[in-house]
Amino acid sequence: MSTYQTEEEQVEAIKSWWKENGKSVIGGVVLGLAVVGGGKGWVEYQRVQAENASAYFEGFSQAAFSGDLETAERRGKTLLDEYKGAAYADFAALELAQLQYNAENKDKARAHLQWVLDNSKQEAISQLAKVRLARLMLDMKAYDEASSLTANPAEDAYQGEFLSIQGEVKLAQGDREAARVAFSRALEKGVSNPGLIRMKLMGLGG
Repeated sequence: MSTYQTEEEQVEAIKSWWKENGKSVIGGVVLGLAVVGGGKGWVEYQRVQAENASAYFEGFSQAAFSGDLETAERRGKTLLDEYKGAAYADFAALELAQLQYNAENKDKARAHLQWVLDNSKQEAISQLAKVRLARLMLDMKAYDEASSLTANPAEDAYQGEFLSIQGEVKLAQGDREAARVAFSRALEKGVSNPGLIRMKLMGLGG
């Protein structure tokens, strides 16, 4: 997928922020629960869950970094099953999708990206997963699905990416004028690969 490198940098930025601020965020949530609910048992449970999710993610990351897909899938599944809704689970699903795509297991990559869309509570991560899933559908020649995922993009940092995918879909379907318009709009909004989009526009006479 052509945007993986740039998107990985975005994921790493999110991870770095979480690593630096995660404990204070968790602490704030736990404190809030203590103030509102007053239940020490529930507060302690939430703290332990957060620490366990962090530990599982460390083990998962080691397996993913070493290319041990089987172990990464097993540890990642624990995160997805037992810590659904946690940022660590979202990160694991995104990394599993990339690992499976690299291993040419596109259906499994698709399932992991769809998991993020269905379960993530973080809007930025959901949008990133949608971009990747749309590009995967384009790669699999599932043009209707790619088009549906990128329809009516919100005014956010990913709008240009969605428009560029729309252009790819239109180009693959033979609608050169619609592709030209979509690519032009994508450049206006900003994309991770402007050079490539400009080349496509030149080829379309834009």
